Amino acid sequence: MKARGVLLVMVGVALLLDASCKRQPGTEQSLFPASNQVAGWAKTGDTRTFEAADLWKYIDGEAERYLKAGVQRVSTADYKFENKVDAVVDIYTMGNADGAEKIFESEPAVDVKPMQLGDEARLYSQSLVFRKGAWLVRIVAFEESAETQQALLQLGRGIELRLAR
Repeated sequence: MKARGVLLVMVGVALLLDASCKRQPGTEQSLFPASNQVAGWAKTGDTRTFEAADLWKYIDGEAERYLKAGVQRVSTADYKFENKVDAVVDIYTMGNADGAEKIFESEPAVDVKPMQLGDEARLYSQSLVFRKGAWLVRIVAFEESAETQQALLQLGRGIELRLAR
């Protein structure tokens, strides 16, 4: 009888741990589409994550602005569009939607096209920035072509779908 009770307790603890792990924000990797989940885009490296205390290692000089807005971490991954355009995707996890909005609003709004993506989005010639809830997403292409902006939008939409989960 005792062994059965211990077994039930162990199963209960295992189920609770499993459920809590799925709800914790450490699943940033799942926010990034795998290769070819967005047409033409291939993920070319591992996802890297920097916690708030280490943000300066990734965005030295800009980290303080994000820290004041409540950033918790940034996750970043490299992509390539049709073997022609290299890009980097940064997903900033903020403490709340106000922090994401604060950073978004501090970005330059010159030579941009407002887009319907997430809560608010801006498309530049070689980048796309949008916010959705407590996330701020920045996608930067290193080459400009006739298809760069449309490709950035496609990747942004793929990421937005993952943020909705």
